[in-house]
Amino acid sequence: MAKIVQVPARAVIAYGVNPTARFLLRIGVTPNAVTIAGTVGVLIGSYFGAMGHLIWGTVIVTAFALTDALDGTMARMRGGSSKFGALLDSSMDRLADAAVFGAVAYYMSTEGNPYGGMIAALISLSAGQVVSYVKARAQSLGLDADVGIAERLERLLIVGVGGLLGGAGLEWGLPAALWVLAALSLVTVFQRLIHAGRTEPAAAPAPAVAEDKPA
Repeated sequence: MAKIVQVPARAVIAYGVNPTARFLLRIGVTPNAVTIAGTVGVLIGSYFGAMGHLIWGTVIVTAFALTDALDGTMARMRGGSSKFGALLDSSMDRLADAAVFGAVAYYMSTEGNPYGGMIAALISLSAGQVVSYVKARAQSLGLDADVGIAERLERLLIVGVGGLLGGAGLEWGLPAALWVLAALSLVTVFQRLIHAGRTEPAAAPAPAVAEDKPA
């Protein structure tokens, strides 16, 4: 799924994000400022979703989630992301994800939890955080866990489709999307763990210890 999404995403970056990134850099806006502004926008959209305005919430969250590509493009144009910029970006992503799925879980609880939607939302929230943690922890250990059927972009797209279906009056739409997302997120956790295990270099054999021989 990730490969399918990445192809049109590259086109969007080429024709939409790049000119915007150049303009913002020209007027003095920093990548870190865009990262923070994007997170604030996602928080606002999440509030709308939690209050039951699913269409508006989805549109706002989607619009501001695009800054995840914008700030990275700006950083590359400036010669690369700083270590603090990378830390800030990852931290804001986790905060934004928690806001989105926390808002969905709250909304589902106010709707009488139809089709187990609140449970699916909580599973998606927890599994999504673990998906990100496994990748980050693997990288810190020198392993590769950059795989998975439901990475961050895919997770946001799935919950966005569910929000639009729910906002259109289909009661089952959002819970169905959440159950699909919960399953795919759990699969992604194990995909990353298995892949990381396969990329670990084999341990070097311990040197033989010479036995003491009697004189």
